[in-house]
Amino acid sequence: MGSFKLGKMTFGSLFKKPETILYPVQTRPAPLGLKGHIQVAIVDCILCGICMKRCPTGAIKVDKPAATWSIDRFRCVQCGSCVRECPKSCLAMDPNYAKPQTQKSIESVSKPTASESSEEEKAAKEALEAKKAAKIKAALEAKAAREKNLT
Repeated sequence: MGSFKLGKMTFGSLFKKPETILYPVQTRPAPLGLKGHIQVAIVDCILCGICMKRCPTGAIKVDKPAATWSIDRFRCVQCGSCVRECPKSCLAMDPNYAKPQTQKSIESVSKPTASESSEEEKAAKEALEAKKAAKIKAALEAKAAREKNLT
């Protein structure tokens, strides 16, 4: 009786898709809901420290005066609390796992200062300031015109 079950299983596997993959060559897609590890977009970060306060293990440290954001990946449990609480949405869960390490280390990221920003960012900032100045000037002119009409 057992040989019939074994024969059925063997015969059935001839026509099915294989269960295994050739690992180094092929990789399976990450399953939905896999948390992986935390990534930070430091340019968008305002260094408010809410992620540090919400982290249940204390894996995240924010130093606003030094403009640094750091995480101890060995303490992080990938709960996603910091990602949910970030007001600027600059934290994200990367569905890939962090690479294995032989020593504990704290990953630290520094926010670029104004002097380190690129020419494109400087030009965009100047254009934004020029727009603001034009709006303020137009508002002041409109106010002066209204006051002139009232008198």
